[in-house]
Amino acid sequence: MMCPDAKVQKVYLYPSPSTSANLSMAALVALDIKVEVFDPVLFVFLDRTRSQVKILYWERNGFCLWLKRLEAERFKTKPDVSDEPIELTVDELNWLLDGIDLWRNRPHQVLTPRFVA
Repeated sequence: MMCPDAKVQKVYLYPSPSTSANLSMAALVALDIKVEVFDPVLFVFLDRTRSQVKILYWERNGFCLWLKRLEAERFKTKPDVSDEPIELTVDELNWLLDGIDLWRNRPHQVLTPRFVA
């Protein structure tokens, strides 16, 4: 679970798959989402296969990039995905990271790995 700073005001899930480097993601946010990237906001990007999530945010003197990769299953998004960002609460982001399908209210299967692949 990611524990964002208590100052986080908003979370934006960017539904279009992202393969960009972190600074390109910042430019995408500034241009496409039209939100000030230096505000206490988290920007969430999913890859094409929905197996990785990247969270971009500004912290004091630079951008931070947080990554989570799933070993099985996929992150769930809204069934009718558009290019518009989806505003989430911090709790909803943590539920998404924990495997909850926010739109169908179903969790991922809990894995008990025996070795690293």
